[in-house]
Amino acid sequence: MRSKGKITSWNDEKGFGFITPLAGGKRIFVHVSAFRNRDRRPAIDQIVTYAVSSDEQGRPRASQATLAGDRLARVRKQPGELLSIIAAVIFFIIILIAVLTSKVPGMILIIYLMVSLITYVAYAIDKSAAKKGAWRTQESTLHLLSLLGGWPGAVVAQKRLRHKSKKESFRAVFWMTVLLNCGLFAWLLTPAGSAALQSLIVNVT
Repeated sequence: MRSKGKITSWNDEKGFGFITPLAGGKRIFVHVSAFRNRDRRPAIDQIVTYAVSSDEQGRPRASQATLAGDRLARVRKQPGELLSIIAAVIFFIIILIAVLTSKVPGMILIIYLMVSLITYVAYAIDKSAAKKGAWRTQESTLHLLSLLGGWPGAVVAQKRLRHKSKKESFRAVFWMTVLLNCGLFAWLLTPAGSAALQSLIVNVT
């Protein structure tokens, strides 16, 4: 049986809140993953219909939630998601070509692969925490990983895990980190950037 209520508490950063039934009664926990339409973000005072289920501890929680005015259309693939994956693949091809032509040392490719893997794992951990209502990874940490070269891993995580792929404010900052990182890599291909990188390698080693 489905019930109707109003969202009276919502933490968009953590992705959960509480629904107060219109018919009266105790508030019920709701997580963002319970909403069928991922194109809309829940907010306080929105009317929602939902079913009641239980979590692993047997506590009641909302499931199959629908915001007022939603139509349960089929999930559509966004063209931007495919373009993001293509951009990440092209970027790695450019790095590989730069390594093969001795424009940059091979460790640059290794660093990008490692940071991308770390970033993907960070997204996966945050996704798991979001489902459990546990402590979340700060968005600033995810952005820092992207800025350091993990953005290809972030792109894959956003598509495969369906995480951080809808929140506009997050994606705006994310793509800024992508542009900054790509700009830094392009600078490494210049004589000044190459000299600076070689100097850094000598100092580190």
